[in-house]
Amino acid sequence: MRDNDNGPLSPPLTASTKNFRESTHLIPTLKQHERPKSYEPPQMRLWVVVPASAFMIMLGIALEVALGISNKNHGFSVKEKNVFGFLSQQFLTSFFPILFVAPLVLLWDAKNWLIKRYQPYINLSRGDASAENSLLLDYVSVNTIYCVWMAFTKRHWLVFISALASLSTLILQPLAGAIFDIQQLPEPSGSTAQSIRTLGLDPDRFQLTAFLAAAGYVLAAVSDGLLDPPFIHNNWTTADFKFPTGDYLNGTISVNTTGIRTNATCSAPTVLNLATGAPQYVISSTSNAGCPVNVTFNPTNANQQYGVSGVDNCGAHAGGNRTFLPVFFWFFHTDAGAVGNGAGNPQAAGVFCTPTLEVFNVAANASLSDGSLGNVAILSPVSGQGNNITGSPQNGIPFNGVVFDASPDQFTAARANATNTGVPGAIMRSVTTNTSISSSAFDSLDGFVETTSRIYTQHLALVAKNTYFLPTEETFLALTVSLKPRLVIEPLAGHALAIVLIVIGSLMLFVGIAHRHVRKGVFLASPPGSIASAVALTSHSGFGMFLVPYDTDVGIASKLSPLLFSLDRRSGAIVAADRPGFEFSRGDSDPSDTEMNEKRLSENVMRKRGASSSVSSQEETRMSLLGRNSNPIPLAQSGYLIEPFTPPSGTPDDRP
Repeated sequence: MRDNDNGPLSPPLTASTKNFRESTHLIPTLKQHERPKSYEPPQMRLWVVVPASAFMIMLGIALEVALGISNKNHGFSVKEKNVFGFLSQQFLTSFFPILFVAPLVLLWDAKNWLIKRYQPYINLSRGDASAENSLLLDYVSVNTIYCVWMAFTKRHWLVFISALASLSTLILQPLAGAIFDIQQLPEPSGSTAQSIRTLGLDPDRFQLTAFLAAAGYVLAAVSDGLLDPPFIHNNWTTADFKFPTGDYLNGTISVNTTGIRTNATCSAPTVLNLATGAPQYVISSTSNAGCPVNVTFNPTNANQQYGVSGVDNCGAHAGGNRTFLPVFFWFFHTDAGAVGNGAGNPQAAGVFCTPTLEVFNVAANASLSDGSLGNVAILSPVSGQGNNITGSPQNGIPFNGVVFDASPDQFTAARANATNTGVPGAIMRSVTTNTSISSSAFDSLDGFVETTSRIYTQHLALVAKNTYFLPTEETFLALTVSLKPRLVIEPLAGHALAIVLIVIGSLMLFVGIAHRHVRKGVFLASPPGSIASAVALTSHSGFGMFLVPYDTDVGIASKLSPLLFSLDRRSGAIVAADRPGFEFSRGDSDPSDTEMNEKRLSENVMRKRGASSSVSSQEETRMSLLGRNSNPIPLAQSGYLIEPFTPPSGTPDDRP
């Protein structure tokens, strides 16, 4: 409205409220083709929401499938050497998964921000919204946890679901960083090996070199704690073979080869007596098979004495060559004071052993680093005349390895004597240096059985390695297993990440479609959030006259609480109306205060229309609108003059 003499007048007071004046009727009505389209956030469009949601869901399903494959195949093969020399494997396995899910987190954060930003406008589009649920509603500036609680209490379910999902996205990056791990796992691969030994009797066996070497090794093993040599494990001996070349980390090789199992079969005597008559002592003993044996020795030779004798006329090979007889290990012990004066308590012990030999085709594995023999699995027995071990002349009978026929060769005789004393010497040393059994070993019949069986078994295995195999050259297939780097998906992190991806993807799809539906009632020509967009929506609404720049949140809420707000369907502006049954508090008790103020205002305007209108008249007019208890603010500057409402004539488009 314009006054011909004094310039523009203030907007009129409409019929919807008696407490302020709005001018939304002055907003031009645009034709349909001229009206701008309502702003649609790119992140909330279906062509973004649906593919992004489907991608997250499919990514979660694919992760579960990959986790199953990883568990089945013990991970995925990777390069043994890191191609990125300047980056560690730990960095690569954590950084790139995080980089992969980071855009998904950013996309959801953008959607969550828009959903929270749009909620006040959605409430306005439904009409009759209180200030608390519209103009004062702020989900953006509060933290997400409080946003979840506030949305739950206000029953704004899309905001609640979106904020809850936004909290869930916080664990996407930690889970993605923990999903992969590089582990050194055994990986089999086909290969070949070259056998250098085959089944057959050593033609130089009667030189006793192999027997002496075996006796020396068991004595060194007791003294220095040596383990079994290559291709020997406990009572098993396999044919030697050459390992394939290459770098193997803790590698093993499995081959099908020939294996010989030798058993000492040692047992305690049923009877053992020590006759201490001068000048010789006699140990008389009987095996559990009823085979007797007598050993005579001079007690004055040493405080500790030991040896091994063949058991004649006993077992399946009685009367044969002494090298195949069962044997009796004997041990004698007395205190140092017993020599020469008869003091002390002389003691004796003994063990019967009957060696056996078995030949098998076996599947054996050995260490590629030191050649130590591991597990041995029997495939089939080897018997008959196909070789000279199970066939003639050995016929499957093992050498006892400690008792030999007399030899005219002094060197051979010396080797026989050294072997004969070396093995029982190793047994005696093992017992006397073991404090847990040394004090009681002579007190029972079986005090030496376990130690004798262990050391004698190792001696027989060493004898088998060098006596029952001959040199050869043969290539055969082998299976190598070594530790290689494998990319493993951690089960806990994998399952958790897959579940979170599927859940967030499903929620994104639901919220995106549901929010698109409720957003149809909101007309915004520009993106919400800027000061300019807020001013554009409220510049003609009129209720801003109640507010001043220094109003606090509480003050603003108090001043706007008597009003209900909505979006104008024609223009899209925010409009307000008096809350039914709610009156503004005034200083006067007269209920006709408003009418009186308007009448006084009209008279003042008609009387003082010129530019010389006094400041006191304007202040009185201001107080009549804002309440008499309000602090007056001088209106010295020129502007609209406030006058009573006059209904406009015609349509807004017809007015000049």
